[in-house]
Amino acid sequence: MSDTSFSVSRRGLLAGAAGAALAPALSKTFIGEAQAAAPMLGASRPTHYRFKLGEFEVTTIYDGALAIPKVHPIFGKNQKIEDVKAYLAENRLPGDRMTISFTPVIVNTGKEVVMFDTGYGEEARKRGAGQVAATLATAGFKPEQIDVVVITHCHPDHVAGLREGEKTVYPNARYVTGDVEYNFWSKKEHLESADKNMARRAKTVHGNVVPLAEKFTFIKPGTDVVTGVTAVEAFGHTPGHMCYNIESGGKRLMLFADLTNHYVASLAKPDWHCAFDMDADKAVTARKKVLDMIATDKIAAAGYHMPFPAVGFVDKKGAGYRWVQATYQLDL
Repeated sequence: MSDTSFSVSRRGLLAGAAGAALAPALSKTFIGEAQAAAPMLGASRPTHYRFKLGEFEVTTIYDGALAIPKVHPIFGKNQKIEDVKAYLAENRLPGDRMTISFTPVIVNTGKEVVMFDTGYGEEARKRGAGQVAATLATAGFKPEQIDVVVITHCHPDHVAGLREGEKTVYPNARYVTGDVEYNFWSKKEHLESADKNMARRAKTVHGNVVPLAEKFTFIKPGTDVVTGVTAVEAFGHTPGHMCYNIESGGKRLMLFADLTNHYVASLAKPDWHCAFDMDADKAVTARKKVLDMIATDKIAAAGYHMPFPAVGFVDKKGAGYRWVQATYQLDL
């Protein structure tokens, strides 16, 4: 390349740069402030995720999420706050706040449509949860198509979605929950508890679960809800909290509900106490037992509070575990 051609090219580049620098000023001068063709729309998430499990079809439903203004002592209650914050930082998470999401699961066995937990309902709708009523249709279901509603335990984020006002949301369903769980929460004495959280939770149970008692079947661990869906004991988070083993065509999924409430601050650290667990020591024992089963048997798992779509795998890692979010494994 000659010096002349370089000189011309350089002049052209400088002229182009000057024009580019001048363009915004000209734009503002002659046509006003430039704007994008579309407005900003705000954050968005998928509403459901569906995959095959043998002859079954499994759909996870996003019920929304709530902001948690602090992490400790909700998580790592028996740990030093600085240790909890340091571990979260190692995992690229803020140490002073988090969001917790809610994910009911629907299993279509081909004969019956079984829904596990119902979301937060109208109780938390203004705060960002309770979205199942709106997203169910997007996922391809009508409330009238649900044949069985299984309640893993009776905390509000699992049972408040059973009713909207005075109306039963799933009018054609029969209902299933553990006998230990129902016998505890149905006691009227909890409504007058000095513990405000206990009283609030009991109020939700008495407003949503107790009115449907005649339609409930109360089961024990080891009982089949339908063929291929079996209750697994995991007491501790609540007195009668249960997981469910789902099996079809040689494929398995462990639906572990609230066995662990966070993929880092609980699943990865099973010995850390969580304020949501009613019996912390029992919850730790249950966590280790079921997570060991999932990791050893190398099966898929779904957790109510895992990052949406809340489906993945569990690996043993030292004294704890590692959550491995599903990508395409279940689509093959």
